[in-house]
Order: sequence, then structure tokens, then C-alpha cells
Amino acid sequence: MFVFVCAGCGARLTNPLSQVELPAHAHQKYGNGIQLPVLMESGTFAVEPERWGHPWRRWEEVDPEEAAARGIHAPVHAVSDGPPGTIVTAPGDTRGTVLVPEKAGGYCCGLDWGEGPNMACEACGLPVANRIDDCSLWQAVWLDPDAVHRLPAADAAADAAVLSWTELLEEETATPPIVPITGWGSLPGLDHWWSWNPQWEAAAGRALAHLLAASDGRPVTVPHGLAADVFQRALDALLPGVQPARRAALDGPGLPAPDTDTDMVIVPTHPQTGELWSPAGPAASAYPVPLPFGVWKWMAYPRPHLRLPVSGTMPGGVLRDDPPAPRPHRLFRADPGTFQHTLVRLRAVRSPWLREILENLTHHMRAGLF
Repeated sequence: MFVFVCAGCGARLTNPLSQVELPAHAHQKYGNGIQLPVLMESGTFAVEPERWGHPWRRWEEVDPEEAAARGIHAPVHAVSDGPPGTIVTAPGDTRGTVLVPEKAGGYCCGLDWGEGPNMACEACGLPVANRIDDCSLWQAVWLDPDAVHRLPAADAAADAAVLSWTELLEEETATPPIVPITGWGSLPGLDHWWSWNPQWEAAAGRALAHLLAASDGRPVTVPHGLAADVFQRALDALLPGVQPARRAALDGPGLPAPDTDTDMVIVPTHPQTGELWSPAGPAASAYPVPLPFGVWKWMAYPRPHLRLPVSGTMPGGVLRDDPPAPRPHRLFRADPGTFQHTLVRLRAVRSPWLREILENLTHHMRAGLF
């Protein structure tokens, strides 16, 4: 485990933390006026390997060769000149910091990135982080990598061992596809509606970009069930239907090996390390399409709504017939921001047909695909 300290005076700024995978929804903006929860689990941190945060340059100010060297192969609204390696933590895991009011942008319902770090070291005043909790943004604290140092936590227990894929399958919680969504300022339990999980929409945005990149412009089929609910409608609308289809299959721990005619495999990423599941056998050469482990687990092993075992006052073995969660009032839509962020970083986006999809993203959003 590690703690982060101020680079200026050495004051401790966080609780002991263990490193985990950066969530696929880390930079998601969801809806309008939505109250999103905390991004990171307590006791964890993740690192954004790319440059992120202020200052930003508009695309017109960036040399195409510089953008390509940074892994951006298609136009974006703006490119960050912030430092790489920004560290994200849960707000409750920070210590010894104070807000900087003149840098606290946002104020629609909370704080956003404003004009730079809006948190400073309480001991010496050095700007060290950005607190984000505005509406439609995931609540988090992003530590400036140039303003903090990472040190081993001498007063904390050792990090938990990295779980095997089999252990993850047994222990890791699956991420449900449908959750209650709450508007900002609503009283708990009084103003919410059931919707597709924002985490699923972000994960699907990233995966859909990979599915399109691996399609070579041909139709793609995915397995029936939740995978079809999430991907097939967009794939059918964005890809032509006149050529032989390419086939995508689910693969991962506990699943049978895909058939030999599989072109793409939808696989989990390890929640601790970010490592991608490596297919074996005939699917070893298939294109891997990443999903966060919790999303992949529910998609691969969907849970029934009924027959939930209970404990406590109910006798062992008795099953309670809980009502299912209401279905969302709309079809599934992948997150457009995560889709764009992923696709512009894939070399395949240089293909004219993929560039056209990107350039028409607003149209596809109005059509309800995103």
C-alpha cells in the first residue's frame, strides 16, 4: 500500500491506498443534473497514464504529428497539456488538504475542473489536486503527479495478493446493468428512476469502438442476450449488412473456449492490474475486446431477477420472490464520450469509413445509438 505526500513539504495527503485499474467510466459525463456516486472504492487509487487536465489546447492548435505521437489519430475538441500520471482517489481518502475558492470552478451543483487545482496542501499551501463533484460527473479527487510523491505506507497492512482469474470469478462482485438514477438535490428514495447503469454505458462505448475497429467494415454479430442488447443495434446501424459477418464471442474464466470461426472475443480486464484476459486455443488470435470485469461477469453469467436466497429470519433454503427491477424506458445506448475517446486512439480510425462514423457522432446520438 502507498500514501501520497505533498512534494513541497512532505505532509501526508491520503490514507494508505492500493492501486487498481483505472475505471472505464473515469472521465464520463452522464446526462444532465445527475447525481453520480464516488468513482473509486475507498482504500484504492488508479493512475491515468495519458496527459489529463489543465491546460488544454484546441485541436486547431495541435500539430497532427504531435497528436499522432501521443496516440491520437483523429480530431478531438481539445488536447491536454497537463502532466501524465494523474492519480485518482475517493474524496474520503484525502487528508490535510483545503479547497482553493478562487480555483473552484463549476458550481452548477458542485465542483468541476475549473481553471486548475482547486485543493491545496493545508500545511504549505501548494496546489495539489482537483476535487470533482459537480452534477453528471463521478465524484473523485485527482492528485497532480508533479505536486505529490508516492511513498510506501509503513503503518498499513501489505497489499492484498493479486487474485487469479478463478478467484475473481468467485469473489468479485458483478456490476448490474440496471440501477436507480437520482437527480442532484433529490431526497434519497423519493426522486429516482431505473435506468441502464452508466458504468455499462461507458464500458460499452469503449468496447464498441474496438468492435468497429476490428470489423474491417464488415457486419459483426455478438452472442444473444445482454451482449446483443448492448451492442447489436449499434453494430447493425453503423456497419453494412451485405457482406459475410464477422463473429464476436464472449470469452473468459469459466467459459468454454470459443469456436474456431470466432474473429473477436469480448474479454474481461483484471480489476487490480488492468491485465486483459488472454484467450487460449483457437481463439488465441482473435481480436480482444475489453470489458471491465464486473460488467463482463454479469454479461457472461447473467443473474435471474427471482429466487434470491435469504438468510437471517428466514429458514435456510427458503427462497424469497422479490420483484424484478423495472426495465429502463429506452433501449441501451453506449456512452458517446467514452466511445470517441477510445476510437480516436485506435489507428483503425484513419480508415475513411470509421472516420465518417466519428464525424457523424452527433447524428448517431440524435438517432438514439449513443
